[in-house]
Amino acid sequence: MDTSSEALTQPHQILIVSEDACQKVIGRHEAFQAVESVFSSMAKGSAYNFPVVREAIGHANALYGFKSGFDREGLVLGVKAGGYWPGNVVQGRTNHQSIVALFDPDTGQLKALVSGNYLTAIRTAASSAVSIAHLARKNAKVLGMIGAGFQSTFQLHAALEQRDFEKVVAWNTHPEHLTRLADVCREHNLPFEAVSLQALGSQSDVIITITSASEPLLQAAWVKPGTHLACMGTDTKGKQEIDHRILAQATVFTDEIDQSISIGEAQHAVTARILSAEQITPIGEVINGLHQGRQSEQEITLFDGTGVGLQDLAVASAAASLAEVRGLAQRVTL
Repeated sequence: MDTSSEALTQPHQILIVSEDACQKVIGRHEAFQAVESVFSSMAKGSAYNFPVVREAIGHANALYGFKSGFDREGLVLGVKAGGYWPGNVVQGRTNHQSIVALFDPDTGQLKALVSGNYLTAIRTAASSAVSIAHLARKNAKVLGMIGAGFQSTFQLHAALEQRDFEKVVAWNTHPEHLTRLADVCREHNLPFEAVSLQALGSQSDVIITITSASEPLLQAAWVKPGTHLACMGTDTKGKQEIDHRILAQATVFTDEIDQSISIGEAQHAVTARILSAEQITPIGEVINGLHQGRQSEQEITLFDGTGVGLQDLAVASAAASLAEVRGLAQRVTL
């Protein structure tokens, strides 16, 4: 009997994990653990990202692409597909739209489809939070926020859990959106102040940039010694949030060096030849104890968070497992 055709048509089940289910099972703690763990695996060489595809599609001013990778330790294989639609916000939708497909690394079969919008926001916030946990001064008191878009509140909530901040200062292109951050600070009983970019730089011990800027917002002369910067918005060629000279003044860390120098904040400093790839350290080396991280109270540290596919796969895998256990995922037969 020829069973080859039967094998080809043998049905299998996949999990469908909705946006609502992701929000119920993945909080800041779960996201932090997943991201920190995968950064550690990347530094060990047991997890790696595949080349990123990210392009302007020539419609709706949208950027669309794919991020993928494989974690041998966690046996997580998959791809995130999605992008950035800047016009969505006026329609009441999230600008970032994505979905994660997880595959069985033993068979190649599709295992799960996981909604990626909320997970993108919380894993990006977890990434900057990991950098603050490992690189910011222990006595950091003032947090500066540059950007007040959808992801900014995720960033702020996560950052406030890493240090005993006493004040938050912020700047945004459209100042009226700063109310989002002010509301978060009110929840935490923290003083909040809208300030100029120069004032933000002079006051802040930790600065998070989370914008879609294509020219520097923060100048090198405005950043004081001992500051930790988490630059989270630059993930495409041509984007830029800060003066590239800041990277020459700082000890630079990143999620993945290849992305940092090609599509991250470091692309501009490398092009200007004031920074080389050899001067950038994967943050996983700090997590694993292979690099000291911050070496003095006066040192400026910078985390170039480009957003790697393995981050998405890590939180999506955790969401799929937790949603299945809690009966929040739908099973579909293919």
